[in-house]
Amino acid sequence: MTDDLNRKKELKKMELCESCAGIQRNWRRAPGHAELAQGEHRQEKRPHGLVTITKYRCDRCGTAWEYENNKVDIKAGWSVVGR
Repeated sequence: MTDDLNRKKELKKMELCESCAGIQRNWRRAPGHAELAQGEHRQEKRPHGLVTITKYRCDRCGTAWEYENNKVDIKAGWSVVGR
């Protein structure tokens, strides 16, 4: 619990560039931006099956993102995972 709280505080302190700040989080099909460099993919099991999660890093501000491609969950999509 404490680690999760500390992570949330750390993410609040992070300053995102203007492009990253404009990304709509937790919404499937929301666009990223041109300065996101794509990283590796992984698959995770969900109750309905496997989903693909792709890592990205912003070339401008260094923010690490993940995009969950889950066609069943409308609240999947972009999330900030750190620096």
